[in-house]
Amino acid sequence: MTGSVEDYDVVVAGGGLAGMVAAAGFGSLGLRTLCVDPAGPGGPRGPDLRSTALLQPSRAFLDRIGLWARLAPLASPLQVMRIVDAGGAAGEARTIRDFDAQDVGPLPFGWNLPNQVLRRELTAGLAAAASVTHRTGVSVSGVLARLTEARVTLSDGSRLRTRLVVAADGRNSQVRAGAGIAMRQTRYGQKALAFAVCHPVPHQDVSTEVHRTGGPFTLVPLPDQDGSPCSAVVWMERSAEAQRLMDLPEPAFNDAITERSCSLLGPLRLIGGRSLWPIISQLAERFNGERVALVAEAAHVVPPIGAQGLNMSLGDIRDLIDLVAADPDGLGTLAQLDRYNRTRRPAALARVLGVDALNRASMIDTQALRDLRMRGLGLLHDLPVLRRSVMKAGLGAT
Repeated sequence: MTGSVEDYDVVVAGGGLAGMVAAAGFGSLGLRTLCVDPAGPGGPRGPDLRSTALLQPSRAFLDRIGLWARLAPLASPLQVMRIVDAGGAAGEARTIRDFDAQDVGPLPFGWNLPNQVLRRELTAGLAAAASVTHRTGVSVSGVLARLTEARVTLSDGSRLRTRLVVAADGRNSQVRAGAGIAMRQTRYGQKALAFAVCHPVPHQDVSTEVHRTGGPFTLVPLPDQDGSPCSAVVWMERSAEAQRLMDLPEPAFNDAITERSCSLLGPLRLIGGRSLWPIISQLAERFNGERVALVAEAAHVVPPIGAQGLNMSLGDIRDLIDLVAADPDGLGTLAQLDRYNRTRRPAALARVLGVDALNRASMIDTQALRDLRMRGLGLLHDLPVLRRSVMKAGLGAT
């Protein structure tokens, strides 16, 4: 173990997308910030086949902390959200409703980027930040909180002293567990497949969500590849069916995804591999401990519906940074972190409950309930005041 103790204002435990944004955000305030990333240089082993849609509030926040300029040239705008009910015959789109961002303002709903691109650009952003240190290949192994500071031990034996520890270390957060904060979890018996496809029909900046049963099938625009339109896909299904799809040979998988998409973009062709992960909801009983603030999946987890996941996480980080900017002398104090908990947890709870309801509606098997869902979609779209209200609520991501 090293003999010296390193001093920082903020230590961010976790170097995923949210952790890197948190480090950049605190660094933009001029705070001495350390981002501790258990992954080695270049990020986690193996490709991340997912993509992330950054909604309008997230874009504004990333611009404010100096990161958006790196991302903007690489992002695909999401101008229209297309909702499709396919609850009748297999492969049939019974109802299609378009929700256009023009109804609520001049900007697209959001901008989509592959996660690998996001990680690369955020890593470069941290490297350019004068007050941020990005340390890879190590993790936080212990936090001892005191009234005026926290003592942090890293897995390589390093010892740190800091005023605030930000737990951005994921759904199985060790920092959260060490702080004695309980987590409530809901399991759905679902898994999600993530992959990318090319297709002959241009997506025209339209994100398409197809609902049948088992969960939504979502296509999100990506930049063209070798002249072919491409989209990122998340397909949620009951666990056994998701595993069966994961194991299909590629030609059969292409047939299955084309049918599930109702052929709206023509025949879909898999590019790259497939990944599979379980779908859960989680919510921490509180978002703060002594000298500790929970953000992102350490605080909440939602199914991948409506681009809420990372956008909720960036809302956590934005609100925490706003509190620190308003009272830098109170960094990490009980009063400041209690205020963060009172602000963020109710907002996150509302999002968790909302996404839970949407997921359960998308999973339904009974034909009568599918028909009711279809009528509800039509009503939601055809009443302008209701449509705009729901669209604004989805954009808020707070």
